Amino acid sequence: MALSGWASDYVNLVLAVGRHDAHFVDAYYGPAAWKEAAEAGAPRPLPELRAEARRLLEGLSVAEAPEGEGLRRDYLLGQLGAVEAHVARLQGHRFSFDDEAEALYQVRPPRLPEATFEAALARLDRILEGPGSVQERYQKARERVLVPAARIDAVFQAAIAEARERTRRHAALPASDHFRVEYVTGKSWSAYNWYQGGGNSVIQVNLDLPIAMDRALDLAAHEGYPGHHVYNAMLEQRFAQAPPGGRGWVEFTVYPLFSPQSLIAEGTANFGIEVAFPGAERLAFERDVLFPLAGLDPVEAERWARVQAEMKVLAFADNEAAGGLLDGHLSRDEAAAFLVRYSLRTEAQAAQRLRFIDTYRSYVINYNLGEQLVRQWVEGQGGTVADPGRRWAAFVDLISSPRLPRALGL
Repeated sequence: MALSGWASDYVNLVLAVGRHDAHFVDAYYGPAAWKEAAEAGAPRPLPELRAEARRLLEGLSVAEAPEGEGLRRDYLLGQLGAVEAHVARLQGHRFSFDDEAEALYQVRPPRLPEATFEAALARLDRILEGPGSVQERYQKARERVLVPAARIDAVFQAAIAEARERTRRHAALPASDHFRVEYVTGKSWSAYNWYQGGGNSVIQVNLDLPIAMDRALDLAAHEGYPGHHVYNAMLEQRFAQAPPGGRGWVEFTVYPLFSPQSLIAEGTANFGIEVAFPGAERLAFERDVLFPLAGLDPVEAERWARVQAEMKVLAFADNEAAGGLLDGHLSRDEAAAFLVRYSLRTEAQAAQRLRFIDTYRSYVINYNLGEQLVRQWVEGQGGTVADPGRRWAAFVDLISSPRLPRALGL
């Protein structure tokens, strides 16, 4: 059977698994009849779906890939392996945190000792001013850069416009490119991109908790440009669309969330912030445009930027808290306390993050470890800070290719 046949079976399998897990199918813009068939009648039994995943894996593993489609075959095998593992989990199989991450995202997360986080806290202790613990001083500093509710939309729209303009200089976006923002509450995540197909996305921003200034640009770039929106749009344009514009590879009309694709998606979305707004350029834009737009003191921009540099290390505390909680080494209260101490969250923020972990489990590694691996790959292609043009070229090459983590060779 040609790869197109295996790809069609893969898409239909993903849609069928989605009947058992509402979070599984993140986006679908393939044939409407396939979606209708998947949603008709009772869900297919999990044992049947797992057997189907194994059948596809076995058949595809011995199928020959036409010239130029080796990465396509690897992509399908990687995605199918994750589908089979996810169905096993839905059946009740208990993976360890590390085993689950490897089965779903093709990477085994490194475990960091508390000494790594203590060292970052010590550096922050020297940066943050005033009395009190590091956590207390961090939260006081954060209060000074909270975006007033009445100005959130203006700040986000300005950030999105600048991120889009910077991305368009380096990436050929579809003519239909469109990105809309909605504000929601009651979610476990801070923001979410819902790709609609046809170059269109909806980003939902959660207003349950106050939003600090750094998150405005982070979310504009991560969820939009050159992050999730651009990643999905370029994959659709290059692969999912029919010839002559695309390749007609139907597997790119569906995005199963718990799959290796997510490490690339989240890793490029996080690293894309730095690609679009490197160091001094980010500081200048926030200080000169976003801080005044939010009615905040621009003097705080440089102080907050120094703090955020150290938060990159502390982001890995999420992995340790999630691993400890899911493996039973930490109680819920202990995991929350770990997040308060090492990610400097408030109790309310830690509780929100635990709700995220309840739903998405080992997915947390895709943000920090994903960013680290994508950075290493891009820099390995010559895309260093010293060569921003090459950095953009390598980054765009990655987000418009079917590469999965194993294909990065890291």
